[in-house]
Amino acid sequence: MTDVPIVVTGLMGAGKSTVARLLADALGRPLRDSDDELLERYGMTAADIAADLGAAELHAREASLLLEALAGDPSVVIAAAASAVEDASARRALGQAFVVFLDAPPAVLAERRLRGTHRPRFAREPAEALTERRKRRLAYFSEVADLTADSSRQAPEEIAARALARFAKMKRSGRAE
Repeated sequence: MTDVPIVVTGLMGAGKSTVARLLADALGRPLRDSDDELLERYGMTAADIAADLGAAELHAREASLLLEALAGDPSVVIAAAASAVEDASARRALGQAFVVFLDAPPAVLAERRLRGTHRPRFAREPAEALTERRKRRLAYFSEVADLTADSSRQAPEEIAARALARFAKMKRSGRAE
């Protein structure tokens, strides 16, 4: 059976890096994290790229990193930036992956956002900005997701366990080949 990539996506603060790390560890797969790769490749965080080069450039780089990761090792686990789902080519490429969409109320995500300096800052109130992003991207997340989990109601370990069970079931049924 051929392995397929596993992609964890969702808005900033949803817990993508944590859940992706748990999945990679459980499966013995390599992890590729968009935040880490931006810093490694460009020497800048997502916040720095957005501030210095603009959101459009940040989103283009995030989509490019996802496409590159999906084209590489099929046994990888990817923590993908939320903006990548707005890119049509990225959405098409996600069709070959098992995708976990982490959702949560924007107010919860806004609170979590304050914990990290690597996330872009908003010109307006964070919960309002995240509400707008969620509204704009929700149809795309739903289109690509094989599993949706509310990360405000479930611990990362619970989400990872659900994802592993669903992934195993899909592989047995032949969907993940």
